[in-house]
Amino acid sequence: MNTLTAAELKRRGMAAIEEGLRRGPVHLMKRNKSSAIVVSAEHYARLSRGNAVKPEGMTAVQWLLHQPSTGTKRKGQIDKVLRAERDDWA
Repeated sequence: MNTLTAAELKRRGMAAIEEGLRRGPVHLMKRNKSSAIVVSAEHYARLSRGNAVKPEGMTAVQWLLHQPSTGTKRKGQIDKVLRAERDDWA
């Protein structure tokens, strides 16, 4: 499965999505669960048989930023987890 974590999406943004789409649909992971799937415009057109309504001028990143926040962690908690992840890389 072609996956992208929320942390990676926050770090790399649209570049991470574009890179993933080269390998097919991208499963966006949130709390180790697939929360959304990003597909190319061509793939989406095939799935919707051309009947899709395209939001004018909205990019994938803009769409993601307009989604309601459902998290319960505070910034300090998230920063602590990210620091721990980065420390594990070394």
